[in-house]
Amino acid sequence: MNLSQNPNMEKYEVDEPAELLTFLLAIMPQRSRNSVKSILTRGQVFVNNEEVTKHDFKLESGYTVTIQKNKAAKAATFEKMNILYEDDSIIVIEKDTGLLSVSNEKENSHTAYKQLMSYVRKINPKNRVYVVHRLDRDTSGVMLFAKSEKVKQTLQHGWKDMVKERSYVALVEGVLTKNEDTITSWLKENKTFKMFSSEKPNDGKEAITHYKVIKSNNNLSLLSVYLETGRKNQIRVHMADIGHPVVGDKKYGSKINPIGRLGLHAIVLAFKHPVTGELLRFKSNIPKVFLKKR
Repeated sequence: MNLSQNPNMEKYEVDEPAELLTFLLAIMPQRSRNSVKSILTRGQVFVNNEEVTKHDFKLESGYTVTIQKNKAAKAATFEKMNILYEDDSIIVIEKDTGLLSVSNEKENSHTAYKQLMSYVRKINPKNRVYVVHRLDRDTSGVMLFAKSEKVKQTLQHGWKDMVKERSYVALVEGVLTKNEDTITSWLKENKTFKMFSSEKPNDGKEAITHYKVIKSNNNLSLLSVYLETGRKNQIRVHMADIGHPVVGDKKYGSKINPIGRLGLHAIVLAFKHPVTGELLRFKSNIPKVFLKKR
């Protein structure tokens, strides 16, 4: 019997003795066995208000089973990342600086992708995750993965319409003359894989970046940056173009690094859920080192 009144909680009363996994499968017939096991693994199930993850936990008549919706994983430990949200279709993470999104020729182990792949395969060896978009190794913040090829394709093909907000904070060198502005250029990649702005219209991929100054001092400015397009290294190139490279970004001309990392953080990602159509918005805190007075 469902006793739930809270929209974020589903509460059931146990009518007869049963193992927890068997009970959950019976009350959630629309979900696959793997999906139900995943809910258990993530620590979303409570028996008499105590969290339980054991599949064979013995339920007695009169016990109360509560399921908390959309709870991030507790039963997993990750290096330089954590899960903000997970359901049957997507995983949203918060990535720290220094962690690759996916592998490259030099590193193939401690990537966000590899850690998530290992995590979902603990529930079922056939499970997979799929890369939807990427953050540079030294950029921190919110990042989205899909749990099926179909969802990945839906997100990538509909990215422009489905993503409603994609914003960053950037710590850049110097004090900007304009408090807010829009930078537009055509981005190309040279033979050394470095992006640059072409002076010729339509020569490359159009890139549009909006920025607004949050605060500044004599040496640095903290900016709120909104992407209208999502090109490789877009913010880094555009900040260098206007003479204010991102702090710590030697590749694009930065000369100082008082924070010991790249001054770029993906603070907000808001998008329509690829299956339900629900608008989801995830926000990560500005790294404290960006806010220190200097």
